[in-house]
Amino acid sequence: MRLQVNKDFIVGLSSVFLGLVAGAIFMAFTGNNPFEGYNYLFAGGLMNLERFGNTLAMATPLILTGLSVAFAFRTGMFNIGTPGQVIIGGLAATIVGLTLNIPKPLLLSLMTLAALLGGAVWGIVPGLLKAKFNVHEVVSGIMMNWIAYWITYYLVPSYFKGSFETESRHITQTASLKAEWLTGLFKGSYINLGIFIALVCVVIISIILKHTVLGYQLKAVGFNRHAAEYSGINVNRNIVLAMMIAGALSGLGGQTLYTGYASSIQIGVMPSQGFDGIAVALLGATSPVGVVGAAFFFGILQSGKGFMNAMTDIPAEIGDTIIACIIYFAATSVLIRNFFDGNLFRSKKGGK
Repeated sequence: MRLQVNKDFIVGLSSVFLGLVAGAIFMAFTGNNPFEGYNYLFAGGLMNLERFGNTLAMATPLILTGLSVAFAFRTGMFNIGTPGQVIIGGLAATIVGLTLNIPKPLLLSLMTLAALLGGAVWGIVPGLLKAKFNVHEVVSGIMMNWIAYWITYYLVPSYFKGSFETESRHITQTASLKAEWLTGLFKGSYINLGIFIALVCVVIISIILKHTVLGYQLKAVGFNRHAAEYSGINVNRNIVLAMMIAGALSGLGGQTLYTGYASSIQIGVMPSQGFDGIAVALLGATSPVGVVGAAFFFGILQSGKGFMNAMTDIPAEIGDTIIACIIYFAATSVLIRNFFDGNLFRSKKGGK
């Protein structure tokens, strides 16, 4: 078990290292100093309390979307429908926030419930199609992404239009996950109560996967569907339930994004946090705790790339390129794992 944990950690660290090396090469090609660039990139996300708070704010939806994808992976499913679940969860929370005029604690509770249910419904559909008709969840998940996109594209301008045609009305302070005491603690950053929602979800999912019968059944279905069915586990029910839970997590990610980090919904944009959640899950080795670390690292990159661009001649797009390279190496981590299996870990076993 310890060897497996070490292997996952080394593979993830290698993906990050290779991505950073690729980014350094791009910086050098543009005539810039990679060491200076990385100095400002990481300083931009960590140099003071405000920037550290912004990093946590950017990491918050990534924790939830990464957890969503990781949970689905653990149960044998690929939840590529995360972006659509983020949109619907954020839309549901925003609608409740713009419609109701009640005290903040109750309003935030109802918004959280709406986001959770919205994402869960959007996850159930691919789960049902997989369970009943063996439709691959990747195909149905992508379709659900675009259905969510166009529903939002219609509803926001028609019923919740803000100052601009492309965004909803801004939610009030009562409906926002931002809290004055938390903003003040981090010197005016974007950090919000969503970070607590994300961390609670990490604990809950960890407990479900490691210490419950439900978690055992879900993992059994993911490991070998036919063996699980032979042992008496209701496979179809567990497939639907796994996608529902994954969708609910992404829906909460939408709430933290649109009513926490931001204050309105932008139409015509597929949220990158949904797709980035796939990379976060892979980089975190589909472990809830690993997802937190990976999301925090991506938060640093997202928060720091603007500062790097402001302090140097390095284009901000280089920051996106670094993130893309890390995603690429995380997605091909099986090659890195095979390399270590054939070299490093084989020598360790031989030494024992």
